[in-house]
Amino acid sequence: MKRSPLVEADGGPLAVAVAGANVPDHQLLAATLDAIILERPAPEPDWPQHLCLDAGYDNEASWGACIDRDYYPHIAPARPSPAPPPPKAPRRPSRRWVVERTIAWLNQCRAILIRWERETDNYLTAIKLACCLLWYRRLDRLAPLR
Repeated sequence: MKRSPLVEADGGPLAVAVAGANVPDHQLLAATLDAIILERPAPEPDWPQHLCLDAGYDNEASWGACIDRDYYPHIAPARPSPAPPPPKAPRRPSRRWVVERTIAWLNQCRAILIRWERETDNYLTAIKLACCLLWYRRLDRLAPLR
């Protein structure tokens, strides 16, 4: 079973979609973006909502899914161009490891790591419950800061 999570910049899960293991990632993108539980704030012209994706999403369908949902996509090119690299820009924090870290947090739940449920809906419910637990732990950790 393949899990496709959407996480915020700090690693909190916002949405998750599941499919068979043989489904390419870019085919799950639209379902993942539609699975957001809370209503997104409307993107403003001065403050666009960015979406960072890796090279597996560098195709027409993925670009279209991002733009149709009012995201500003940052997709790594699938084939690097042979042109010389541009001058060094200011270093920004990496973003891909945030998703991997959230998946590692979800894998700490044994019911998710080893798929015990036969039904896909039950498995998706277990993943969503684990995401709720992650948010509860984050709230408990961030509460003293307020």
